[in-house]
Amino acid sequence: MLKQRGLWLFLIFITLTGCQAVAPTTPEETGGMPYGEWDFAFFTPKALYAEVTQAMVIDEKGMVYTFRTLDSVQDSAVTVGTWSNRVRRNAQFNQARHPPAMMLFCWDSVIDKKTYETRIVFPASLRTRMLIPTGKTTAGATAWYNTLLIGLAPEGRVRIWLQNSRGGNDNLPVEPQRLTTLSGDRLDACKGITYFSHGYRYTEDTVEFIKGKTYPYGEW
Repeated sequence: MLKQRGLWLFLIFITLTGCQAVAPTTPEETGGMPYGEWDFAFFTPKALYAEVTQAMVIDEKGMVYTFRTLDSVQDSAVTVGTWSNRVRRNAQFNQARHPPAMMLFCWDSVIDKKTYETRIVFPASLRTRMLIPTGKTTAGATAWYNTLLIGLAPEGRVRIWLQNSRGGNDNLPVEPQRLTTLSGDRLDACKGITYFSHGYRYTEDTVEFIKGKTYPYGEW
């Protein structure tokens, strides 16, 4: 993760979303969350793979994070045909200090054989919710909504939840203030960014999974 770099991406994002720019700050000026850093993790439905190549987050304090090393995108065995509330993920690299205000990420949908650019503006209610305890974990520690789950589905569909560290099936759906996904000639910040410059190839489990099914292989 590289903090305070990639400001060209920050400026593009501010321009494209119509949001007011906030002067970037340093970590020492911002303090921290009650539970340390929050994290974000990507997943896909079963066998419908995708890869996130780059991401940028602006948190509520104006801290800019650019990520070129990201945790891998995992497919979910329980997400078949529709979204499941039983998905649980955690991240090692995808972490930030304060709740997110905005996010932009570039991703390859292997199943779609396309590159996408997704831009998200988060509501203030998300940032409030991440600072409210949700009870106790089984170990007796204070639980929080401290992981942002982002689902990536066929046709460039994106869905967001807050994952409760308490466990169980109580992930909280997040309705973004604004979410836009671009592809093809409309790509801007993500133009030319891909892990698959020589083309996409399905794995054997994808070939087997989609056999006899109709694209997009579910309702997303």
